[in-house]
Amino acid sequence: MNQSSRFVVSSEWLDRELGAPDLRIVDASFYLPAQQRNAEAEYAAGHIPGAVRFNHDAVADHSSDLPHMVPSPEVFAEAVGRMGISESDRIVIYDGPGIFSAPRGWWLFRIMGAQNVFILDGGLDGWKAEGRPLETDVPAPAPALFNPTFQPEKVIDLDTMKAIVDARSIQVADARSAARFTAAEPEPRQGLRAGHMPGAKNLPSSLFSTNGKLKPMPELRRILEDAGLDLSRPVVTSCGSGITAAIITLALESVGHEDNALYDGSWTEWGGRSDTPVVSASDE
Repeated sequence: MNQSSRFVVSSEWLDRELGAPDLRIVDASFYLPAQQRNAEAEYAAGHIPGAVRFNHDAVADHSSDLPHMVPSPEVFAEAVGRMGISESDRIVIYDGPGIFSAPRGWWLFRIMGAQNVFILDGGLDGWKAEGRPLETDVPAPAPALFNPTFQPEKVIDLDTMKAIVDARSIQVADARSAARFTAAEPEPRQGLRAGHMPGAKNLPSSLFSTNGKLKPMPELRRILEDAGLDLSRPVVTSCGSGITAAIITLALESVGHEDNALYDGSWTEWGGRSDTPVVSASDE
């Protein structure tokens, strides 16, 4: 029995498939200031052959003052169409470390209607460590038509999140570190309260991978259940700004849990307001 998620592909597989006419490769790297990495500079210095650059902050809803919020289907389709991507292509998404920001790209393409979306296990760091090919040329693909089929139920807004927390009607899984979740450490973004939503479960995003590779499905299931999630019930994922929440989403979908959604504003929105309930470890 294959214990790997159906949503990840190996570097060996991708290396063999390079140049396939229906294959589209997307560099969706994104870094926090503390990581001291520059996604644009790294892409320019060398990327997987044929990879186009997907900037989470560029392909976003710019009417919001929150970072990298989900764009409208029209904005998304126009942006990725310019990248030469259609919804029927095989799409492989990667980031630098492996399982960090690529799952957000994977989730975004899927909720916009792409069917065959995968994540490169091990990321670009693993690809480079294995001595696989890189290029510095920026691809100039022919524009494509991406026909979006948006799933709005997969994206949770503030009002819906308030109702969920108030009623404790849906399980909430928070991907931030334990120290941030419990308020033992302050938030890295200025102006945000520390702590978590009442009733939320803490599932730090780092739990789900080893050396940039997604853990086998039995381990993913164990991590989810050990954190107190009932996999027969719906789940909303959250994090700092909506990026690493998608790692929990990836784990859920990998083990067959489909009744999940992502709180797009995440803690940047929730912790930045005065009208949202916040608790710390000492409160529960």
